[in-house]
Formats: sequence, C-alpha cells, structure tokens
Amino acid sequence: MIVESIELKNYRSYEELHIDLSPGTNILYGDNAQGKTNVLESIYLCCTSKSHRGSKDRDIIRFSQEESHIKLQIRRGNVPCRIDMHLKKNKPKGIAINGIPLRRASELFGVANVVFFSPEDLNLIKNGPSERRRFIDMELCQLSQVYVHSLVQYNRALMQRNKLLKELSFHPEYEDTLDIWDEQLIRYGREVMEQRRSFLAQMDAIVHEIHGNLSGGREDMKLIYAPDTREEDLEQAFKKNRPQDIKQKTTLSGPHRDDMNLMIGGVDVRRFGSQGQQRTAALSLKLSELELMQKISRDNPVLLLDDVLSELDGHRQNQLLSAIRHIQTIITCTGLDEFVNNRFPIDRIFKAAEHTVKCENE
Repeated sequence: MIVESIELKNYRSYEELHIDLSPGTNILYGDNAQGKTNVLESIYLCCTSKSHRGSKDRDIIRFSQEESHIKLQIRRGNVPCRIDMHLKKNKPKGIAINGIPLRRASELFGVANVVFFSPEDLNLIKNGPSERRRFIDMELCQLSQVYVHSLVQYNRALMQRNKLLKELSFHPEYEDTLDIWDEQLIRYGREVMEQRRSFLAQMDAIVHEIHGNLSGGREDMKLIYAPDTREEDLEQAFKKNRPQDIKQKTTLSGPHRDDMNLMIGGVDVRRFGSQGQQRTAALSLKLSELELMQKISRDNPVLLLDDVLSELDGHRQNQLLSAIRHIQTIITCTGLDEFVNNRFPIDRIFKAAEHTVKCENE
C-alpha cells in the first residue's frame, strides 16, 4: 500500500495543503512548530479515525473554523482508493470511501494500514497499562474486523454498566439489571482476550529475533500477555466484585484493565530495565508491529516516523533505517544530517516553513 497524495483544509495550522508523495522515502524537514507532525497525524487519522495524540476533533480544526477536511489518495496494488474525512466541531466526523459514506468510523479499519512511531512511543514501556493496551488495540483493529466488533461491543457494554453503577445510589432497585451488562461483558470480553492472547503470541515470535539483532545478540526479549482476569474466571470476577463496583461506581475487573509484560533475560524491563533497554524494547515492539502487519495483511503498511532518529543512537538508527528500505516511509526531522551520515536513499524532500510545505526535489 502507498499514499499517493494528501490534501488538507483547515487542519490545525494549515488553511490549505496538497502534497504528492513518493512510494519510497519521503523526508519532511524544518524547524520545530512548523506543522510537520500535523501532516503525519492527518495521515494516521485518515487511516484509523483516531489521532495518535488522542486529540478530539474540535481541537484539530483550524482556529475560528467550524470543520476540517482531509482527503487521502491511496493505492493497494493496482487498485486506487480515496478516503475523505470531515471533522466537525459539534458533530461526529464524516468518512467516505470512494465517495460512499461509512455508517461507523470503525468500518475504516483495514482500508489502509499504517504504523506510527514517535518519540512518545519510546515511553510505551515505562508508561501505564493503558498505553500498552492502546498499542495492542490499534494494531489488532487494523488487522481484524472481528476484533473491532468485539472491542466496540465490549466498550459499549462497559460504558452502560458504569453508567448504571453511578445511578444505583439514587435507584438501588435497578441493581438486578447489572446482570444484562455482565452477560455482554463476559461474552465480548472473552473474545477480546482470546484475540489479544493470540496476537501477543505472534508478536512474541517476531520480537525475539528483532530485539536480538538490536541488542547485538546480548539480550532475549519476551512479550507476555498479562490479563486482569483469566477468560474462564470473568463471570466469577464480576459476581465477586459487584459490591465493590457498586461502592466505587465503576467496573473494577475485565480486559479494560489488561496489560502486557516485556521481559529481558527474565527481568521486567518496565520496572528494572535501564533507559537504553527501555528504548530498545520500544523500538523492537514497533519493528515487530511492522513485520506482523506485513505478514497478516500480505501488504506493506505506510510507516510514519515523527522525529524519532534524533532520539536513537547510531546503532539503533542503522537498524531502523535498514528495516524500512522497501516500505513507503514519511519521516519528519529538523535536518537531513542523519540521512547523509547514514547514506540513506531519499526519494522526495519536503521543507516545512511558515505553515506551508514545499517539495525541493521534484
């Protein structure tokens, strides 16, 4: 898959922007605060319906405007496809594929596969469990519509159950209706957990070799699924925790509290790893994500690298650059020194300045 072009209108700092991209390596360089990351964010948003920053639609729309428009022209094999997205301040976003509106944003998953790697991802290891769950969910949603359905249904039931728990203070007679939502959470929760377990087993098989290469063969890394509750124990957990759930007005157990453990040499790298080990582990995760997506989708995803090279040492830079030579990549950076020093082939260079982007080598 490749992104052929992107058009933005009233998107963050851009009033209007059109960029034609190379199917190879695209470099977008310039000083900080010139809107480089906004371009990558818009591509990711148009492929997944979500900002990698977690931003709300109203915060993405250009100041003083009511809506924003993204148009992404992609190609999978010989098949062209256009994704249109309208962001609105006070209404749900509108999405269309080749001019045909989607009923739900979740239908967008799988149309275009993308991997985003930013400096914030280097904190994936040491941040809280929600970061790692989001990593798992975003990857699985791009690879499996079955997972999208299970996750959406689980989250919907969870939201309704939590809403009911808050109302029980005023209407204790509604307590028996919790059973309805428990049944939904058990059914879809087990589906979510089974797919997460399978996914991490596949990732573990890949990350072993990748991390070994990154560490010069000195370290062995493993990914271990760490569910809050075992699949077979979900029903019992909801029953046992119900009094405490009512007291705290929230659901205290279930896959919405899952985590994954990253072990190096049998040691939890999140708790005991050095900063260098944590950064290498995060890079190993992202490269494993890239390889697994290629394997399952039988297509190359688009790789978005947001000023990552400056955060890595020379060895990790070389490992990353060597892994992406045959994939369409869009890289932001403040200068071109990293690529000159690594003699890395560049197909198209763009310069961002004063909230405009211009190609320098067409």
